[in-house]
Formats: sequence, structure tokens, C-alpha cells
Amino acid sequence: MKIGPRYKIARRLGADVFDKTQTQKYALRESQKSPSKKRMRSKTDYGIQFNEKQRVRFTYGVSEKQFSNYVNLSMEKPGGQSPAEMLFSLLESRLDNVIYRLGYAGSRQMARQMSNHGHFTVNGKRVNIPSYKVSLGDKIGIREASNKKVLFTTLAEKMKTVTGVPSWIKFDLAKKIAEIQGAPKLVAADVKLNFPAVIEFYSR
Repeated sequence: MKIGPRYKIARRLGADVFDKTQTQKYALRESQKSPSKKRMRSKTDYGIQFNEKQRVRFTYGVSEKQFSNYVNLSMEKPGGQSPAEMLFSLLESRLDNVIYRLGYAGSRQMARQMSNHGHFTVNGKRVNIPSYKVSLGDKIGIREASNKKVLFTTLAEKMKTVTGVPSWIKFDLAKKIAEIQGAPKLVAADVKLNFPAVIEFYSR
């Protein structure tokens, strides 16, 4: 997905939208800029909800059409989850996001490239679709041929320091096998993104 100038987008939506704008370099660059002389306008509910929609979309790195499909599915799918919880679950269950959460990649963009190149398997079968939805019981591993590449042979030591692997994923670092043991749960206190606002935006 072509995103555009990340620094410009991050100034509008927040530094935590992209991994590259959550650095000291970005913070220093922004602190050295002169304060804007433009008059700050108060945002409408529509503007706030639109920005939240963009924040979520850019954070997970999906296109507008793809994101709309996720929202529509969240609002139509029956079950015990709210649309906001379902949207969060769908986005978190993407293969590229799981690869990112496991620490194989420093950003979702890199995780998307790695999965697109077919470096990973799901239940022993090679999958090269970043948006592939993992399900309960699925096992994600590194393709045997990819294991020999420098990209992966140097990851073992680095991944020992990885923290924050979601509780719904069981990860065996020694075997480099991850198993989906639950569903992503939206806990507002742990998530910086406002998923209910996104649903409100599409419900207008």
C-alpha cells in the first residue's frame, strides 16, 4: 500500500502511527520546528472520527478499500463481540501483524514484505498473503528454505529480547513456532487507538 510522506501524516495523526516516527530522531526534528502560526480550529465529531479511522488504517498499513471491507464485516458479523472488538480482532489476526507481534520484523511494513515473499508457513504450508487471517490452532513457522537466509539466521539472538508477544499467541523461540491459542481481545486501556470512534464514523 502506498502511504505517502510518513512524517507529514504523523504530524497530523500522531507520532505513534508509524514505527519510524516513534524515534528520538523524529522527536528531535519536530522539537526544532517553529510553532505554527496557523489558527487552530476546533475539530468536529466527524473530524475526530475521521482522524481516528486514519490512525487505525495507517497503523495496520491497509488500503482504504481493504479497511472498509474489514469495517463492513465487523458490523455485519453476528456474535458476542461488538463491531469495534471484531474490527480489532480482524486486524490483529492478519499474518503480517502476527509476524510483527512476534518480533520477526521491526515494523508492520517490513512484516508485510517478509510475508509477501513467502518466508512463513501456516500449518506447514507456505503462505505469501500478508492479509491471511490466522485462526485458533494455526501454527506459524519459518519456511525451511528461508531459515538458511541471513535475515533469519541473525534473528535468534535479537528475538530473545522481544517483549509484548500477545497472550493469545504461544511462541516457542527455540523451535521458532508460534501457535494461535485464542482470539485478540480489545482492551481500551492497552490500546492507543479508538476503535469505537472508527465504527461511529462508518455508521454515520
